[in-house]
Amino acid sequence: MTIIILCFGVLFGFGAFFIAAAVLQLPTSAGTRAVMAVRSQQKRRTKSLDAIVFDIASKVSALIRLSDFKKRKMEATLKSAGIAMTPETYIATAWVKAGLTALFIIPTLLVFPLLSPVIAFLAITIYFREIKRPEEIVRQKREAIETELPRFVSTIMQELKASRDVLNILKNYQQNAGTALKQELEITVADMVSGNEESALMRFETRIGSTMLSDIVRGLIAVKRGDNGIVYFQMLGMTFKQLEIQKLKLEAMKKPSKMKKYSFFLLGCFLLMYLGILGYEVMNAFGKMF
Repeated sequence: MTIIILCFGVLFGFGAFFIAAAVLQLPTSAGTRAVMAVRSQQKRRTKSLDAIVFDIASKVSALIRLSDFKKRKMEATLKSAGIAMTPETYIATAWVKAGLTALFIIPTLLVFPLLSPVIAFLAITIYFREIKRPEEIVRQKREAIETELPRFVSTIMQELKASRDVLNILKNYQQNAGTALKQELEITVADMVSGNEESALMRFETRIGSTMLSDIVRGLIAVKRGDNGIVYFQMLGMTFKQLEIQKLKLEAMKKPSKMKKYSFFLLGCFLLMYLGILGYEVMNAFGKMF
């Protein structure tokens, strides 16, 4: 009986989906995969499930309304994270993924009702994880870039002694930069070549949202306006070195605490072993006495 109910639930779900797809005139999965392959910046194979989610999300996005401030903020975050979607479509995608997960509650209530709260919790978790994913990608990129900024400042300081061409300095450093900073420098250099250089530098600062990078951009703009800049970048390099040392100290302080936890586990195992042997011998001794 349970197997029959489960099969009925699965077949009913597929039938409801195909009827809804026909009513809403959703495009085919093959067509959606082609569109997503063109839009996607990553060269990965688009899965059929992603195509279905994108189909439904494109319809649901028409129901989402965002304020101008929230829309602009989310557009900047998605662009910096490399996600080629509008804010409405991305939010709709999170809704759809959570909703599809929540649909499993229906067969779960028929087969094993106690598992339904777990499915509901999983759907909520998926929603919040998807909503926060662009910010997490941007945060990781910002941390990777900030790790490289002390070397970037040192290079700028040395380059300024021979040349004051900011565009050429960025081009030269771009060849040896890390992955995250190299991508941003490519965008910035192209922006500087095609338009106003100061505006391009300010857009570079806005995309990353790092206070350390803001100090560097401020110095580069000052160099373009005629300042010497060498002393400024020397002081900035010293400040960044101190921040780097503090960060390394914090990382080093975290390691002993992690090791201490495992040391306590190891100590507990040794104590259990010796106490077990001692207890066994004591019990044998009491057995012989009585």
